Amino acid sequence: MPSNWKRTPEQLHKTYIANTEAFYKVAGRGTAGELDQFMAHCACQLWSRSGAVTQGHTDAANQLFSKGAVMPRWLLWELTEQVCASGEFMPPLFFWSLAENDVRRGTDYSRVFIRMFTNILLCLAAVDDDVSFAEAQYITDCCDKLSAICDGNGVKKSKAALNAADFVTSGEPSFQEKNPPAASRGTLGVKTPDKAAAAQAEKPDFDALMAQLESLVGLDDIKKDVKSLINLIKVRRLRQETGLPVPPMSLHLVFMGNPGTGKTTVARILAGLYAAIGVLSKGQLVEVDRSGLVAGFVGQTALKTQEVINSALGGVLFIDEAYSLAGGMEGDFGREAIDTILKAMEDKRDDFVVIVAGYTDPMDEFINSNPGLQSRFNKYFYFADYNGEQLMSIFSGLCEKNGYVLAPDALEYAEQFFEQLFKNRDANFGNGRDVRNVFENMVVRQADRVSAMDSPDRQALMQVLKEDFISDGGRD
Repeated sequence: MPSNWKRTPEQLHKTYIANTEAFYKVAGRGTAGELDQFMAHCACQLWSRSGAVTQGHTDAANQLFSKGAVMPRWLLWELTEQVCASGEFMPPLFFWSLAENDVRRGTDYSRVFIRMFTNILLCLAAVDDDVSFAEAQYITDCCDKLSAICDGNGVKKSKAALNAADFVTSGEPSFQEKNPPAASRGTLGVKTPDKAAAAQAEKPDFDALMAQLESLVGLDDIKKDVKSLINLIKVRRLRQETGLPVPPMSLHLVFMGNPGTGKTTVARILAGLYAAIGVLSKGQLVEVDRSGLVAGFVGQTALKTQEVINSALGGVLFIDEAYSLAGGMEGDFGREAIDTILKAMEDKRDDFVVIVAGYTDPMDEFINSNPGLQSRFNKYFYFADYNGEQLMSIFSGLCEKNGYVLAPDALEYAEQFFEQLFKNRDANFGNGRDVRNVFENMVVRQADRVSAMDSPDRQALMQVLKEDFISDGGRD
């Protein structure tokens, strides 16, 4: 542990007391013993994800749970035994009671507990010098399991558990207050108050972006990865605000998977989330492919690529089919684009993120083709194909959004159609893109049918029949 770690137990204790006191107001002090036992269990499991339980972890546990006793409650070997004896994450019994009471009373105390729980785990993770992604994943998994209980019981939605300001535990201004995310660097480096207010008003809304992420069909693993990444960044912010060292961390990502699996959509949400928590100043997404970066003459590619980079500063540069930049012969201008991007990733690393995307195997080859790419891209998100049920869910969403209602026979046919579409998919399977094509073709055939009616009413204009899926007597 670093010598200045002594500041962390004080902050940790303040955070624990502040959050538990707030929770006791809604759940009662009768939960104190069970709460301490539950949090001690979670602390041990969290720290074990960093590789091993250390004396520093033991000191932190004693700061929280010794209750001012002369002799510490925990010794290192006891804490290690606690990790070995701990099994799968189990919510405390009082949490189930809270959720049930919330349903009866229309309250959201169980979701209040999740926010309190998240704040404490974030602070517990900050004990470690180098916070691991595994620790962040543990926080995400625990919170997801608690949220699932709330959702399953029908507890009303509340403020999201991952709020950018919730984890600030000192009396000092937060990172965002000291470094406004939407800060603009004008020609003279001066911003007028009006522009500052406008920039702040345009800052992406964290809760809205998280809700948008959760609303996406499928992508369960991706959602967990995104939330874990945000948790990891928050813990690093905690360490910075308490004066602790933070090792360098790359925020550049590799998105791997087939077309139409939501890679661009997730990239756009992630760009906004980065801005909402202060990692980026703007949060825009600039999407390009090889044609947007590579020119046809010597010396022009670097200029063209730099223009794209400049437009992405403060946000995310999303490069689709990035492997095409390295697929040419020796002297191909795509390599010049790669070199220009790598330089910007180093020079502008404090306010510039790159996400490269494409098919899985070619992306592996692309990253391994250049040592500079290997060193800067070390986080991989894998986007799986949508199954038949998920394809149908995407289709139903398009119908609802555009005011179409499936007749019973059309609904049954559509479910079977998308199940077969998934089972018979090939290398050219387009996932969500194929669904959109099916929807657009259906709209055309439905319009042809309805236009032949003398005076179609509202129901006729909205209704989709089985025949609207079928073209020339065959499957769509």
